[in-house]
Amino acid sequence: MSDLNLIIIGNCAVSALLNERADIVWSCMPRFDSDPVFHALLANEDDNPDRDGVFSIELLDFTHAEQAYLENTPIVRTVLHDRHGGSVEVIDFAPRFRHHGRQFHPVMLVRRLRPLSGRPRIRVRLRPVENWGAQSARHTYGSNHIRYVFADQALRLTTDLSVTAVLEEQPLILEGPRDLIFGPDETVSGDVQTVAREFFESTHGYWRQWVRYLNIPYEWQDAVIRAAITLKLSAYEDTGAIIAAMTTSIPEAPHTPRTWDYRYCWLRDAYFVINALNRLGKTETMERFLSFILNVIANHQGEWLQPVYRIDGRSRIDERIIETLPGYRGMGPVRVGNQAYRQKQNDVFGSVTLAAAHAFIDQRMERRGDRVLFESLEPLGEMAYCCYNTPDAGIWEFRETEQVHTFSAVMCWTACDRLAKIAGHLGMDGRMRFWRGRADEMRRVIIGQAWHESRQSFVDSFGGEHLDASLLLLQELGFLNADDPRLHKTVAAIERELKHGNFIFRYVREDDFGTPSTAFIICTFWYIDVLAAMGRKEEARSLFEELLARRNVHGLLSEDIDPRTGELWGNFPQTYSMVGLINSAMKLSDPWEDAL
Repeated sequence: MSDLNLIIIGNCAVSALLNERADIVWSCMPRFDSDPVFHALLANEDDNPDRDGVFSIELLDFTHAEQAYLENTPIVRTVLHDRHGGSVEVIDFAPRFRHHGRQFHPVMLVRRLRPLSGRPRIRVRLRPVENWGAQSARHTYGSNHIRYVFADQALRLTTDLSVTAVLEEQPLILEGPRDLIFGPDETVSGDVQTVAREFFESTHGYWRQWVRYLNIPYEWQDAVIRAAITLKLSAYEDTGAIIAAMTTSIPEAPHTPRTWDYRYCWLRDAYFVINALNRLGKTETMERFLSFILNVIANHQGEWLQPVYRIDGRSRIDERIIETLPGYRGMGPVRVGNQAYRQKQNDVFGSVTLAAAHAFIDQRMERRGDRVLFESLEPLGEMAYCCYNTPDAGIWEFRETEQVHTFSAVMCWTACDRLAKIAGHLGMDGRMRFWRGRADEMRRVIIGQAWHESRQSFVDSFGGEHLDASLLLLQELGFLNADDPRLHKTVAAIERELKHGNFIFRYVREDDFGTPSTAFIICTFWYIDVLAAMGRKEEARSLFEELLARRNVHGLLSEDIDPRTGELWGNFPQTYSMVGLINSAMKLSDPWEDAL
């Protein structure tokens, strides 16, 4: 069983990861990229009951547990059993619902406890930390609350459990329902049980209603709904940014230094995320994400776009090593920040233009694209044209080498190609001809430089010898038609070299950190999609089913997978992977008309 059998709760302002026993082992407050308040996931002390950085409901004489989401929600129900026949239900969620005409989503976690059988004895361990585990939070307390004081915030637990028992971590018999509300340092307006119950009912109703209006495929509905909810939880609603993952430093493979901080917003993800949200019919989240991207553009007029930004849109994400934590399963280093923000990644111009193109063609959107928006995008096209045949770090963010990467060049082409299409849509014939001329010129150069005649395949860089999985996107991006023999030959070459078992590696050549040993999950979804486009739909469906079977027990995916063992690795849950699942399911599913 994978150690990443974690489950996520959240409300688009805060999130938390729980293990199988309902221990909260990871949560950053007051937002996704903050210092973790609970950090046990990276503390390598699973067998230590006295570990810090955890919020656990410990059942004495524990034997086993069952855990699952309440249907069509991110609300988690865990049932803990003891060897005396006692059992306890733990309901975990972060409140989210409409209140006073606006969305209520506080920085808050709610835990509801209920004895189901016997006379279960529990112990609550609430040990928040700060400065990446270097210090425990100071605390004061009152008759029904404990106030935890950090350097830059204060949080409060309000509960109808014995405050003394919580502070001293003393066992107590759970004789009836009890509730714990952990969140802002504010007095709870009402008795704890009533507030917790109302928050639960309103949150449960919100998510059930949200799912009702998803545009889901006929097949694989449960998988798509879970992926959609997870994608929604990865959106920081205040700014519209969508993070790559909730975690930092879960290694891409055992004992590798490939440990990165993914709690930020990559512009490259924009195209894939917006496509998935569009297919789901979730225009509000899509519009907020697009607004975030356009604000980034507005704040960087005339400047080079970074590949990644903080969720508040700020640019600096300096990377450092945390010495106080050993890392996931002791496999450090633990990193905070991501030095990729300093890299030159030319594909960002295409990513942003592809995302923004939806504003011009999707009539459901409240704020439609116009000439003003088009003119604000044209400088991106100019930058794309100027740099498409220049070296960069590429989609895989190589830290020590730069080449003229084929994917980056093609993404620059998409910027000019889509500007031509947008101009045509707006009736701007002169600008349409201008950008079409640029795009056609770039396409001729890319084909001439990136096609390897003796290998009969496109390669990863101009004049290069190697393959990488981003070449699977040539048809998806509109650069090649599905019936183009060059696409079929490139896919065949990737199958020979990058396919290990049922999974596609990003690349197999040695890089700055050695030779990769795990497959990047999104690459397999790209392979599935191109198989379907080329008419090999049954192969694609079979492989899609295999990949679905590799999700953890809660339907979630991380970034990477070991092709030999099927074990999940990398940051979790991975937005890219969940987006890939949604997109592939939409393309492969039989139509609703065939349901009956």
